[in-house]
Amino acid sequence: MDALSETLVAAENPDPAVGLRAVTALRRLADDLEAGLVDSARLAGWSWQEIGDALRVSRQAVHKKHGGRSV
Repeated sequence: MDALSETLVAAENPDPAVGLRAVTALRRLADDLEAGLVDSARLAGWSWQEIGDALRVSRQAVHKKHGGRSV
């Protein structure tokens, strides 16, 4: 079983501590995935507005979150 599958199974654990740790791991995974995809979009020439539209947030929000990293 891969790490994502294990985390999803842990999220359903009846022990709240295990489930909450799984939620933290899933958030971290989602943040890392988003950052990589935003970098890819910027390298492909996407504007902050286009990225914000795709993420359903404002261009300002996505720029504030991801604008400080070099691509």
